[in-house]
Amino acid sequence: MKYKVGILGGGNISDSHLRAALEIKEIEIAGICGSNPEKVKKLANMAGVRAFSDERKFFAECPMDLVAIGSPSGLHAAQGAKAASRGIHVLVEKPIDVTTRKADHLIEACERAGVKLGVFFQDRVSEGARRLKELVANNTLGKLALATAHVKWYRNPEYYSRSRWRGTWKLDGGGAIMNQGIHTLDLLIWILGNPRRVYGCAATMLHDIETEDTAVAVIEFESGILATYEASTAAYPGQPRKIYLTGSHGTASLVHNALTDISLIGDEKKELEGNIAEKPENTSSPLVSDVSGHRKILEDFLDAIRYNRTPICDGKDARRSVELVCAIYESSRTGQPVMINPG
Repeated sequence: MKYKVGILGGGNISDSHLRAALEIKEIEIAGICGSNPEKVKKLANMAGVRAFSDERKFFAECPMDLVAIGSPSGLHAAQGAKAASRGIHVLVEKPIDVTTRKADHLIEACERAGVKLGVFFQDRVSEGARRLKELVANNTLGKLALATAHVKWYRNPEYYSRSRWRGTWKLDGGGAIMNQGIHTLDLLIWILGNPRRVYGCAATMLHDIETEDTAVAVIEFESGILATYEASTAAYPGQPRKIYLTGSHGTASLVHNALTDISLIGDEKKELEGNIAEKPENTSSPLVSDVSGHRKILEDFLDAIRYNRTPICDGKDARRSVELVCAIYESSRTGQPVMINPG
């Protein structure tokens, strides 16, 4: 069976969505829509389909089974709800939107229409992240006590100045945390469970933007695990994203998406020898070139439609990371820790 997929957005991430979709034989590209005529035409030519600049015409004149939304983050919910009202399944780029209120609007719209809702958190399908989650689920590291996460990336001034939406509260919803660092927060939640309380501090250190380019936070999870978190787009020249988990039996390290080291107490390490020396991907602050993760998310979403199951990251799951990001911002504004409602 062929699935007709519409691409909504004309930027770098929509290019990734399109390239990932073109690798899947079950997908037929239905059309491309976006506000930048030159970029949209380029993507449409790549796929051999019609280019649209008007969303209404896109949804009305371009039959599709699902839409992949890669527009500015603050538009995701409104655009996704329009698609859902036409019976179109919705797969949006992270974050689901920039506030929990907007996330709830999209979740409710998809539930009401009876369509699937998924979010591109492609790090969840990486081998390293999945193996780290298994280590935690299998209690290999013992009772977890501490998580440490670093997202020390670099974006040059032009990254923001040449964009109408990046680094703005309205359309980006934040800076280094909401746009770049949310992938890492999603992994922490996916692996460790719901956060309970957070204390954060965010600042604009180097870039001329509305939002933060540097932030730190201390997160307490419902399980009692404590985590420290750092995110920045001002850390020249940039480093690979890192997550360290420490428990009563040892520590595991995830460098970008590679499980690079496991140190265990006693004989348990012998069982894992030869399976822990992955090579990290050769990138310090990735602007997507490898689309294998996006392809896997698309394939998983097609399976969710086909077999009527929940995708690897659905709307309610993706809402949790937005709630945590917004809590960090609130804590930074008030100087007080913020309690987080359970999902």
